[in-house]
Amino acid sequence: MQKISVIGGGTMGNGIAHVFAQNGFPVTLVDIASEALDKALASISKNLDRQINKGALTEADKQATLNRIHPMTDMKEGVANADLIVEAATENVGLKLKIFTDLDQFAPANAVLATNTSSISITKIAAATKRPGQVIGMHFMNPVPVMKLVEVIRGYATTDQVTTDIMALSRQLGKVPVEVNDYPGFVANRILMPMINEAIYSLFEGVSGVEEIDTVMKLGMAHPMGPLQLADFIGLDVCLAILRVLQEGFGNPKYAPCPLLVNMVTAGKLGVKSGEGFYTYTPGSKELVVSPTFR
Repeated sequence: MQKISVIGGGTMGNGIAHVFAQNGFPVTLVDIASEALDKALASISKNLDRQINKGALTEADKQATLNRIHPMTDMKEGVANADLIVEAATENVGLKLKIFTDLDQFAPANAVLATNTSSISITKIAAATKRPGQVIGMHFMNPVPVMKLVEVIRGYATTDQVTTDIMALSRQLGKVPVEVNDYPGFVANRILMPMINEAIYSLFEGVSGVEEIDTVMKLGMAHPMGPLQLADFIGLDVCLAILRVLQEGFGNPKYAPCPLLVNMVTAGKLGVKSGEGFYTYTPGSKELVVSPTFR
């Protein structure tokens, strides 16, 4: 697998493109919007600058990495010669099924089709193609250039060879791959999202405040970020979507999203991306928490 295509220029897509390019792979980054591609390349450049400032890269390394990334708005052309295609579009079942139907038509017959989904069934996505054995999950963690874990998720029909190849490729990227079977939420979100949901319930039921809940988990459980701030960082709409996948997939009421989460998403309070969630954020900043929204 030498030629890589990444579908989607958002936070995850540009991070995935960054990591492949930094490790010597030529990458075609595909998005329907040229503005999204411009923004993606600017983000990659900024993140490479951070690595330079930390002494992890040189300016020459940065330029070589950027030179390996080729932005493109035409999917058919963008995947025509790919050995591996990693889809990193919005976490929406209908959209992903449409993308994989198109990829199956446009990509070379031997190409592996991977999805960065954090919760949607790999088996369901694979069923939209005529090559289910060559469809697999590659769930990178955010921020992709920093986080080591990749959940490698086998669909019902994913072949042993494809799984072995993707595990090996993940190691080439300096990641630590973990093989996971295809059940709702996989491992990461099956454990993480109920914890976040329970933190929201603790706020909803008046057990404690936002900063207090986050402080307990940071100082008491050694979490680097409290669950409510983490939910803001992930996106409250994404958290809600994953909880609904878990609830529907297992048919278990313990995964039902807290009514407060539902109301916040309905009101457009999505966390960092909207400037307000459980905390209020300075526009354009992920790092600076101004104040808790709930007191």
